[in-house]
Amino acid sequence: MIEAETITAVMRALADPTRRAVFERIVNSKEITVVELTRGSNVTQGAISQHLKSLKQAGLVSERPEGRNVYYRAEPGGLEPLADWMGHYGTFWRERFTDLRKLLKEIDP
Repeated sequence: MIEAETITAVMRALADPTRRAVFERIVNSKEITVVELTRGSNVTQGAISQHLKSLKQAGLVSERPEGRNVYYRAEPGGLEPLADWMGHYGTFWRERFTDLRKLLKEIDP
């Protein structure tokens, strides 16, 4: 299973609804600048920059400076820790539901 720090960073980064919206806009763009992200939201450029910092620290986005602009793009493997974690617990719950189904059949044949 993945390290607890990694999954915590990803979950914490995506827990904020505004940050999630910023991430979704980045995912739906090949690359996007802070200015473009600010233009399409009701959030200040400073706040967008802070959200980007959190997303970058969690490994969800990367940046590419070019002149005066910095372009952000989604990191393909960024959500992998979350998917792995959910997959682990998905197996756990599927087994529990199978056990519950068997128990219910035994109780009420």
